[in-house]
Parts: sequence; C-alpha cells; structure tokens
Amino acid sequence: MTAESSREFDVIVIGAGAVGENVADRVVRGGLTAVVIEAELVGGECSYWACIPSKALLRPGSALHAAQLVPGAAEAVTETLDASAALKHRDWFTARWQDHSQVKWLEDTGIELIRGRGRITGPREVQVDGLDGNSYALKATHAVVVATGSTPTIPDIDGLKDVPYWTTRGATSARTIPERFMVVGGGVAGVELAQAFARLGADVALVARGRLLSTFPPEAAKLVAAGLRADGVDLRLNADMHRVEKNDDGSLTVTLGDGKTLTADKLLVASGRHPALANLGLENVGVEAQNDKPLRLTTDSTGLVEGAASDGTSGLWLYAAGDAAGKALLTHQGKYEARATGDAIVARAAGKIHGAPQPWSPVVQTANEHAIPSVVFTDPEVASVGPTLEQALIRGINATSVELPINVSGSQLLSSGYKGWAQLVVDEDRKVILGATFAGPGVAELLHAATIAIVGEIPLERLWHAVPSFPTLSEVWLRLLEKYGL
Repeated sequence: MTAESSREFDVIVIGAGAVGENVADRVVRGGLTAVVIEAELVGGECSYWACIPSKALLRPGSALHAAQLVPGAAEAVTETLDASAALKHRDWFTARWQDHSQVKWLEDTGIELIRGRGRITGPREVQVDGLDGNSYALKATHAVVVATGSTPTIPDIDGLKDVPYWTTRGATSARTIPERFMVVGGGVAGVELAQAFARLGADVALVARGRLLSTFPPEAAKLVAAGLRADGVDLRLNADMHRVEKNDDGSLTVTLGDGKTLTADKLLVASGRHPALANLGLENVGVEAQNDKPLRLTTDSTGLVEGAASDGTSGLWLYAAGDAAGKALLTHQGKYEARATGDAIVARAAGKIHGAPQPWSPVVQTANEHAIPSVVFTDPEVASVGPTLEQALIRGINATSVELPINVSGSQLLSSGYKGWAQLVVDEDRKVILGATFAGPGVAELLHAATIAIVGEIPLERLWHAVPSFPTLSEVWLRLLEKYGL
C-alpha cells in the first residue's frame, strides 16, 4: 500500500449498495459532500445476488403457471420452461454483474467512489485500503454511515465446513440448473429458490427445522407449502440436519436427525442472515460485541448508533442504516431508513434538530415500528405488513382479527380454482388496521393499500368508503370489512 494524505468529506458512507447510495444521494441533495467506499459491486447484494436475480428466476415459472390455469390460454401452452433462456434473462437483469451504470449514477450525482475496504480508526475517521493499492485516510466533518448490508448465517452442522455449498449468491448466479438440488432453510430465500429451481427443472428437496415461513401466519404458509409440493418439492419440515458428506462423484449426502438420507448435486444453505459488521473497526470507537455474541448495533429513530465515542465536540456522528442496522433486513425498508438517515444528517449539520424528532417526521424511521411490508414471491405469493394477531397481543394491544378465503370475481378471473387467504388485524381501541396478510397468486399488489391504511391510521368506518373496482382482486378488502361488521 502507498500512503496518501488525508482527505475530508462532510459524510463518509461505508458500503455502496442500495442503502449506501440512498444515504449519499440525500446528503448531496442537502448540500453536503459525500464519498462511498465499496470493495465489491456498486449496487450491492440486491442488484446482483438477491432481490433482482431471484425474482428473475421466479418470474418465468409464475407466468407459465398462471397461463396454465386460465382456460383458453392453458390450451395454447405446449412447452415447458426453457431454463437457458431464463438464466440468460437473469444475466441481463443483473447487468451481467457489471456496475458501470451504477458508477455513472454516482458520478452524475456528485458522489465520490473509492473502491476498497473501509475501517473506522477513530471518531469521524476512516482508513481505506484501496483496491488500487493506495491507502486513503478520510475525515468526516459531520457523519460516518455504516451501510455494509448483511452476510449469511451458517448453521453448525457436522461436516458442512468441509464440503462445497452455495449460499444465496451461488444459487442466484448459477450457470446451470443442477439435477438434484437441496435447500436448507424454510424462510423467504429458501422457499423462493426451492420453487424457482424446481420449475427450472431440478429435483428439489427442502429441509427446515420448523415449519415454512415461521414469521407469517400458518394459513399463508400452508398455501405456499401446497404450491411447493405441487411443483414436486420434497418438503422435510420439523427436521434437523445431522451430518453432510461429500461423495466420490462430487455429490453430497445429508443425514437427517431421524437417520434418513438425501442426496444432492448442489446444496443451498439459506438459514438466515446477520449484519455484516466484522473488521469495520467499530471497537476503536467503543462499539463492541457483548457476551461473545455477534456484534449488533443499537440505533435511534434517525439511525444514530448508540455508544459511539465522541471526538470531543459531539458524539452524534456514527450512523447505521439498512441490514447493517439489523432492524428489517429488506431492501425497500433499508432504502427508507437511508433516506431518513441522510435527511437527519443534513438537518443536524444545519442545526435544525434539537432533541428527539417527532414520530413520522421526514428524519425519523417510524414505519419500522408500525408498517414493514414484506412479500414472498413464491406462487402463491404471501404479502404482509404490520404485526400478526399474535404479535399484536404480545405487545399488549387490544387486537382482533378477521380472515377469510380469497374468493371474489377478480380472483376467479386470474385463475380457475383460485386459492387464497386474507387477514386484517384490528386495533379495537382506535378502530384502525394494525396489520394485514394476503396469500395467493397476485396478492403482492394488494399490499401497498394495506401499508397506506396502516401508516395513515385510516379509521375503519372511513376505509369502508374506499370502494374497490369490480372485478379485481381488491374486492377482498370489501369482503374483509363486511365480515368485520361494516
């Protein structure tokens, strides 16, 4: 490494994924200077290895299946999916893992990029080991933002560390479809990729320690399980993996807790993620792991990291947003946090924030407490926002729920024999919606209406006057409100 004299920016952002880009964009819009530090591709996990490629792999199967369920269209469908064409489209959607357009956007926006690995060395100070061989000593006038995303959590399974396996990166960037594919994990990534690979021609098994989609209502998860089984996925639920071994032909054999074995050509470990905070130098500013547990950051409603050392003038300088903050590991929510954090940095720099900002103001991430939307892009889909009934009751809220099968004219137009389920969670004291879950083909597009109703705290009696168009899937809103008693 060759040394370079210190450089100063108003804001230093570590991580150039969707979250880091949005933080930098907001502070530059507010008149501050910004630099982002990134050792991999500008655009981050979502653009190249998560949201974008996984949905590109899922979409062909969903489109084909939808056509097969509509009389008239079904008779015209004569072929199976073309896996090579689907992979080619995935390559296009990820820009073939090239970040030229993202880099150009940074340049056009006035954000400087340093390709390298950043490490916090003191309050407002970041050292960068550049990929160009140079070392950069950076100083922030106002803020350092940790936007480093998350990394896979690997379970402790006998033999796993000694065999080749995929995390989600390997699966979403696969060059070919394996003949036998095994997924470890029944969460969102696990079920999505299990279905994508099954529909692209793989013989798929999924092993989960509990039920599928454990954070979603069981009724919704059962519909997804039925969809996976219909695609030939071998579901091994409430099962433990005891051991994994590599065979002479390169395949892998997994032994389950009950002694049964499964063999696969490729193994995907999709057992969750955690904030990527290793080797960032956070211990240099007093932020350290406690009780030998993985490091977690505690942030306030504007993204300020609690416990960071002061440089003698102010301790209000270290922020985290997105997966790194560990609140909601979802791209859209991370971008929301990034916008609020960027605006908070600008406001503090201008002396416009005094004390704790009011909830729902532009610099506060209030939605994290009330309305985090999430979609599982399987077929059928699951779309959810806000707490489930169980979660609401645990919080001490006087809550009830209303649920029913989705059976309206709009759903029957989508497909013959449409199967779906919907639930609203109601705060009985305030008579507003707290949460909503929809399961079934096409329900993702129902979710934003629910999100708006929750964020806007629209009274149920007023919401009843929001008349859904006929014949659409949104008619389920009317049916839910009628069942509630309106």
